[in-house]
Amino acid sequence: MHKRYNFAFLDEGSKREIRRASLKAVCIPGYQVPFASREMPIGRGWGTGGLQLTLSLIGPNDVLKVIDQGSDASVNALNIKKLIALTTNVETVEDTHQATLIQSRHRIPEVPLTKDQILVLQVPTPEPLRAFEPREAITKKLHAHKDYTGAWLMIFEQIVKYNTATTGADHPVLVHDRYVMAPSPIPRFDNPKMDHNEALILLGAGREKKIYALPPYTKVKSIDFEDYPFAIEDLSNKSCRLCGASGVYLDEIIDENTGERSYQCNDTSYCEARRGVAQVVEGGQDA
Repeated sequence: MHKRYNFAFLDEGSKREIRRASLKAVCIPGYQVPFASREMPIGRGWGTGGLQLTLSLIGPNDVLKVIDQGSDASVNALNIKKLIALTTNVETVEDTHQATLIQSRHRIPEVPLTKDQILVLQVPTPEPLRAFEPREAITKKLHAHKDYTGAWLMIFEQIVKYNTATTGADHPVLVHDRYVMAPSPIPRFDNPKMDHNEALILLGAGREKKIYALPPYTKVKSIDFEDYPFAIEDLSNKSCRLCGASGVYLDEIIDENTGERSYQCNDTSYCEARRGVAQVVEGGQDA
């Protein structure tokens, strides 16, 4: 099938435009760069921004991994992987270590990333100030003046009401002490992984037509207060029921019959690797 399309589906002009926007984003960490988001064979809001980044960056020698909320086998991950494989014929894997290019929805893999890898995150809402300011022109001015009072006020109101920050995901971060950025709806558990990460992290929002980036070794700090410091989800004294892992992000499993609670690794390939489960390497296929 890939022979019926241009390599990686997009035309070369579109790829160049997206790469230029990506380079600008890398040069200004945390800054949202507008781009001409293309029509894709999936609905907007289902990862079109991340997909366009991946299709613009991928080469014949890349090794691709696609995950959706920690799973390599979800419908979203499988269909994106299939589209990329059919239009590039690249090798696809589940093992994070083997991948050179990783596209993810709502998670950063448990395995530490390296300088030879690129992580692409799908983003539904790239503007961290949108919750309290709906006007794009005003949010641009707030970013320009480094006026992030509203972001801290939002967290303050949560603390006043609930005695803690209640952002379960997409907790805003301050990049290089300059731009407040939406990290995509990753859990708070993953926010610290962004700080001084060795890999290049690119974030794409297709519906909102924005690209932004975290170059390797970028300082990233979740916004908080001195007397109410940022804290990740409390998973202490909990371990995976399958592989026994602790200190990783876990999903809560409730037995429908007994009501008993147990926990399981959210990152399926990490869990399988710990259990020694053979992982199938899917080569790209001609069709």
